[in-house]
Amino acid sequence: MTESAAVVDDGKPHLRVDLSGAYYPSEISARLEIRWYRNDDFNVHYQEEQRDASWECRWDRHPNAHNSRDHFHPPPAASRDRAEDARWPPDHRDVGRLVFGRIEKRIETLWERR
Repeated sequence: MTESAAVVDDGKPHLRVDLSGAYYPSEISARLEIRWYRNDDFNVHYQEEQRDASWECRWDRHPNAHNSRDHFHPPPAASRDRAEDARWPPDHRDVGRLVFGRIEKRIETLWERR
């Protein structure tokens, strides 16, 4: 499912995973950027680049002024002003399953629209 994965240290270290182009229609590339903290806060950012647009969403767990600690920034822009309170599983493996399940549904939608 991945083409590459690397730890990026740009002030906020994170794991960047470029997803395999074989899963997407040819005009789309996608990546995940993941930050996980020792206190179980996290940020999982999914982003697609298309010919003339981007599509992204983000799953977050961290203290903030705009929402509850667990929240979701919905597509297509993952903007802060549209963030929604959420409840994420306490176990990181369950969070991973939830995120990958939603990405799989997104990929199915992209192929259906083709």
